[in-house]
Amino acid sequence: MTGPTEEPGWLLVSVSTAGAAPTLRVQVWRKLRSLGALYLQQSVCLLPEREQTLRQVRRLLDRVRQQGGTGRMLRLTLTDAAEERQVIGEFNAARDAEYAEVLERLPAFRDELAMERERGRATYAEVEESEADLERFRSWMAKIDARDYFAAPTGAAARAAVEEASADLAAFEQAALAAEAPIGVGPSDVREGDEA
Repeated sequence: MTGPTEEPGWLLVSVSTAGAAPTLRVQVWRKLRSLGALYLQQSVCLLPEREQTLRQVRRLLDRVRQQGGTGRMLRLTLTDAAEERQVIGEFNAARDAEYAEVLERLPAFRDELAMERERGRATYAEVEESEADLERFRSWMAKIDARDYFAAPTGAAARAAVEEASADLAAFEQAALAAEAPIGVGPSDVREGDEA
């Protein structure tokens, strides 16, 4: 992530997969999507010029050319400040939509923990399953954060919500430890990393 005060250069990327294997088009789309590219029109997109984007676009264009497609990357500067603010706003809107989806899905995770606890199902198996679910949220957030070049406003709320879910899981784990601990052994007697 880059601070909003950093003045970026831009990369204009144009790719054509005509004449190449049909799977190449999907590979290109996925890669540019993972980088957070802003499409200006079909096959033409914009990315902020960063070391990571520059390196990855160069690799992508090499692959496209090796597989029979064509591509070009041009460096440019947006000289109109209002236009650049609009472009940055579009990047942020795209990231905000992704963060909003995380925020939309996290309550179900937290509700599931609460429901399992109320039912007396705070077990080690449930902890493991929930840890895997939380790890998917963290992985998802890491991918969004990597393409959040301009600190989209909803990012902070999404990161905080993932941390709240992590705290809920820690409390659930303590309940599972208490429920499954041998008689005479309390949760405080079991340290993280101890094996049964």
